[in-house]
Amino acid sequence: MDHRLVKVDGMELKISNPEKLLFPHVSKWEFILTYYRLAPYLLPYCRDRALTTIRFPDGVNGKSFYQKNVPAHRPDWIETKRDGEVEYVLLNNAPTLIWLANLACVELHVSFNTIHDPLMPTELVFDLDPSVPDFLRVVEVALLIRELLHKLNLDGIVKTSGASGLQIYIPLEPRYTYEQTRKVGKFISHYLAELHPALVTVERMVNKRGNKVYFDYLQHWHKKTLIAPYSLRAVPEATVSTPLLWEELTPELTPKQFTSANIFDRLEKKGDLFADGLRKKIRLDDILQFIERHRL
Repeated sequence: MDHRLVKVDGMELKISNPEKLLFPHVSKWEFILTYYRLAPYLLPYCRDRALTTIRFPDGVNGKSFYQKNVPAHRPDWIETKRDGEVEYVLLNNAPTLIWLANLACVELHVSFNTIHDPLMPTELVFDLDPSVPDFLRVVEVALLIRELLHKLNLDGIVKTSGASGLQIYIPLEPRYTYEQTRKVGKFISHYLAELHPALVTVERMVNKRGNKVYFDYLQHWHKKTLIAPYSLRAVPEATVSTPLLWEELTPELTPKQFTSANIFDRLEKKGDLFADGLRKKIRLDDILQFIERHRL
C-alpha cells in the first residue's frame, strides 16, 4: 500500500508511503502514530509560535532541509502567520501535526515568543552543548547553573535537547524584552565561564572550545528557535526532547535514553514535567537592576 487515508479531528489526511523507514527501526506510519500520541503534550509548547521544521523525505540517514515557509500546496485549514517575507505554519492542532509528519518533518523548532507578543519571550532559555562526547560535563554545568539561579532567587526547569545537550527554561512574566533577557543570559553565562574556566565556555567557534561545555545564550533571540519539548530528533535512536526532574541529573543520564519507544511509559509514570514548571512565572527585576548598577 503506497498510501493510507486517515481522519484526525474531522480532517481527512492522505499518508503517503507509510511503510517507508524514516529511522532504522521506525516506519513512517509508526513515526506518525508517535506524533499523534504525543500531540497532547507537544502542542501546548508550539501553539501560536513561529515554526521551523527539518524535513527528512528519505529518512534520517538521507538528505534534509530546513523549512520556515509553509509549503505552497497545503490544506486551506492550516493556520499560518506572516512575518516579513516568511509565512510560518502555526502548529496549533493535531491535524496540522500529522500533516507535517506526513511531509517527514521530523524535528519541530519553535520561537521563544508567541505571535501575540513578538518582542517578548515567554521564557529565558539556556542551551548547553558538549564539545566532546562526555555528557557528564553537561550535567555538571546544568547543576552549577541551578545553584547560581537559587542564589539569585530564580529557578528553572530542564529538558534534554534530544541530541547531545540540555536546555534550561526560566518561565517569565510577560514583561521583558529580548534585550533584557539577553543581558541576564550574558551575565550568567560569562560569570560561570569565569568561575569555572576549565568546564564552561561562551566561545562560539567549535574548534576553540576544547572539551568545555558551550553555554549558548545567544540562541535566545527574536526570530530564532529551539527544539520543542517532545519533538523527535533526527538520530537513529529516534530520541525525544524530554523534560526532566532535577533529581534525574546524575552521572548515568544520557539524552539517548529517551526515545519514541519508551516516552509514553515515562509520560504515564511522570506526566508532563514542564506543565507545572512553566506556570510559575518569574520576574527578572532584581537581577536586571543588579546588572544595571554594576554596568555588566
